[in-house]
Amino acid sequence: MSASSSLPDSSPSSPLLHLAVALDGAGWHPAAWREPVARPHELLTAGYWTDLVTEAERGLLDFVTIEDALGLQSSHLTEPDDRTDQVRGRLDAVLIAARVAPLTSHIGLVPTAVVTHTEPFHLSKAIATLDYVSTGRAGVRVQVSARTHEAAHFGRRTFPPLRIEDFDSPAVRELTTDLFDEAADYVEAVRRLWDSWEDDAEIRDVATGRFLDRDKLHYIDFEGKHFSVKGPSITPRPPQGQPIVSALAHATVPYRLVAQAADLGYVTPHDTDQARAIVEEIRAERTAAGRTDEPLHLFGDLVVFLDDDPAAAAARRERLDALAGHAYTSDARIFTGTPAQLADLLQELGDAGLSGFRLRPAVVGHDLPAITRGLVPELQRRGVFRQSYEADTLRGLLGLSRPANRYAATA
Repeated sequence: MSASSSLPDSSPSSPLLHLAVALDGAGWHPAAWREPVARPHELLTAGYWTDLVTEAERGLLDFVTIEDALGLQSSHLTEPDDRTDQVRGRLDAVLIAARVAPLTSHIGLVPTAVVTHTEPFHLSKAIATLDYVSTGRAGVRVQVSARTHEAAHFGRRTFPPLRIEDFDSPAVRELTTDLFDEAADYVEAVRRLWDSWEDDAEIRDVATGRFLDRDKLHYIDFEGKHFSVKGPSITPRPPQGQPIVSALAHATVPYRLVAQAADLGYVTPHDTDQARAIVEEIRAERTAAGRTDEPLHLFGDLVVFLDDDPAAAAARRERLDALAGHAYTSDARIFTGTPAQLADLLQELGDAGLSGFRLRPAVVGHDLPAITRGLVPELQRRGVFRQSYEADTLRGLLGLSRPANRYAATA
């Protein structure tokens, strides 16, 4: 899975896989917090999140993503619920990443940010700051929201109530397209703000009294359907130049956002044929966007229940389902089995064109160590995962070069 190709081919030029984990509270299963290893009293502490990310770094993972939202967690996709037997409430993902960054050395930090109700200027400086705090290991996962109750927190726009059965209606398709078009505009404004300072804009010459070369700060003058942003940023260009932008995508409209605006996309194939079809569709969208020569990673998402004995993994899943009162389902494929069996699956899906995987631990306290201490050594034995960190930045780990500043090139 070549990290430098514009999009992986079905016949990879390199055997190495990229690996990330998606962190969400006590884990992705709604009953995860009730497991003995879950530490529910520590979910809102800095130490808890530091332990998770340092464990992921112990496993030489490329990065972690940190979930976030503008409303409470819910068992319903589109609206709040009244359940009191599941985790509700979370810390701000960007601030978690900034707290953990100085305590880690190599792993990338990719918080989630909802771009529907926030401003590009605020996010640009937050992620630029994270890139400075982490010395070049920042990214962001952009997310949209059409939930009525989340819009009500801000009072600047309204959305009609959504039902799952209406998702294929013309009105919902139009709303979805508009939200993802807005997200593409948002990312473009953020990227321009990151470039609004040239790399050598800060002179810092005490003898002459010149701290700044004002000619190397640029107005971005972004004018789109959804945003008008003057610039420049208040934060100098980040160490990576452009921190990693990523997005989760399940269908054509979000695939288009990944193709047009992202460095990395998370997709949810349930088998090899579907993985290959998704890769081809996004490749076509990338070509249509005129970005064929620009690198793009596609990571497959999987929820994982990992144990040394597949029967133990299945039994644990059944026990958690019983505690939750229903069988757990997900947008992503759910894997239940051993690290060796998961390694087989990852290699099979990788051959379909995915360059890496983002694993969602069902129970973080159990399945994260199973990834770092079980799956990673198995992949290393097979020669398809790194033996040590080979770069100090997230772009470097992903095989992506530091991009030139768009404004310096035209100045």
